[in-house]
Amino acid sequence: MDEQAARSIVEGLVNAAGDDAAVVDGTVLTIDMLHERTDFPPGTSRYTAGWRSVGVSLSDVAAMGASATATVAAFGVPDFETDVLEAFLEGARDVSAAVGAQYVGGDLDQHSEFTVATAAIGTTEQPVRRSGASPGELLCVTGTLGRSAAGVRAFESGAIGLGNDLFQFTPRVEAGQALAGVATAMMDASDGLARSLHQLGAASDVGFRVDGDAIPVADALDRFLATGETGSEVATTYGGDFELVFTIPEAELEAVRSALSVPVSVLGTVQPAEAGIELDGEPLPDQGYTHGESTGR
Repeated sequence: MDEQAARSIVEGLVNAAGDDAAVVDGTVLTIDMLHERTDFPPGTSRYTAGWRSVGVSLSDVAAMGASATATVAAFGVPDFETDVLEAFLEGARDVSAAVGAQYVGGDLDQHSEFTVATAAIGTTEQPVRRSGASPGELLCVTGTLGRSAAGVRAFESGAIGLGNDLFQFTPRVEAGQALAGVATAMMDASDGLARSLHQLGAASDVGFRVDGDAIPVADALDRFLATGETGSEVATTYGGDFELVFTIPEAELEAVRSALSVPVSVLGTVQPAEAGIELDGEPLPDQGYTHGESTGR
């Protein structure tokens, strides 16, 4: 059974499951787990690991349109080293502070593989779920896609400093809060744009029409493309990016662009579910990152 099948079982048994985070009486709660083999390519500093691990959970808070309050992490390694632990904690504190949250601790344990479980909490009075999109609305994304793919390829090429820089993304908490009350549906693109659209479409019972030329590709990806590979293709399917994918009424576009401090790209439009999910007029497969695979993402 793969992760997608396991998620379906959870969502069938747990009523609160299905969004990026749970919301209980205005409190937003989310938890994630990352492993060295699958999530941290060789060369990833422990500072970057602390930043990225906690950032993953903060991105889920952002996707709910919530403010971020606090974060924690459970840190497991084969052997404890002072400088390694300090670097991890510094990264965890810094990414939390970057979005107005406080890193408040966690747990330590010995483990055969460097493994991190992180949790974040936030607050919101108007959560943005995945289930509110309607045909005729605009499909949008913040920032650029392909940053994580560029980061992994930077590590693989020996550009360790660049890889670490690219892996230290800023969770879109501020943008998510600005979109609360305007966006009709929202999630982060951590599993890749294509997979995110399938998840968003299933939750809202809609389809999407996407213009490939409108997909914003991170500049850093250009230097790491293989022969015959396009930036938009990698940016659509690779995953590991933590931008917000959301839908809004067309009349709200200019107000949203004015309210957000990050760029907003219109990818296409929401269409009826029976029209499917299309990229440049062709069906867009449900392809993206699957947690647990040895991909370095």
